[in-house]
Amino acid sequence: MRLVLAAILIANGLAAMCVPPAVADPETCPPVCDQIPNTAWISSSAIPLDSTYHWPSLASSAVPMTGTATPRFRFEEVCATPAFAHDTRDSAVASRATVNNPAGQWQLRAQVLHWRGDTARGGQNASSVLAIAAAALRGCQLGAATESPSVTVDEPDRLAAVVSGPVIMHTYLVAQPQNSTLSELTLWASDPAQPPWPIISDAQVLDAMGSPLCAAYLGSC
Repeated sequence: MRLVLAAILIANGLAAMCVPPAVADPETCPPVCDQIPNTAWISSSAIPLDSTYHWPSLASSAVPMTGTATPRFRFEEVCATPAFAHDTRDSAVASRATVNNPAGQWQLRAQVLHWRGDTARGGQNASSVLAIAAAALRGCQLGAATESPSVTVDEPDRLAAVVSGPVIMHTYLVAQPQNSTLSELTLWASDPAQPPWPIISDAQVLDAMGSPLCAAYLGSC
């Protein structure tokens, strides 16, 4: 009987060892934040120019960036912002959604970054990345002399800016330290852009980016 019980215990132990690891719920996070939840993305209807382009669902078109390359922001390419070693974004879970339109039309890129683990450290990462991005945007002309930046919203954990020049760009960044997450939304076009940029409140766009992060990362807001 003891041998039978021992065999059962060993078998149960091996079975437990073979249980596959949990994976993240595609809608919310936790239990395991190894991917960006579908609910973390801004609604397509809240993106500027949706009445013209009818933007697709960003969650359905997002491509994982984790571990493939530093998830740099679109303005860094326009402003030729130098890359630097040991970028904090390298350790983040990240996904990117891109919508390409014909030349002269508005293009779209959105990203969501999340730092796993302790939210005290992850939240610090999100805030520091946003602060560095704000400084880099203001220094855009250092790398791209023909581009002129204008920061239109600079609030704790929220940033909006317009870059004017051969490329016209509207970019929005929202950091949520309480869930170690940062969201980017950028639209750009060659000058003259068609159609013209609509009259829209930057705060309205930033709010629409922040709310989904609260819903996706449960109990964080």
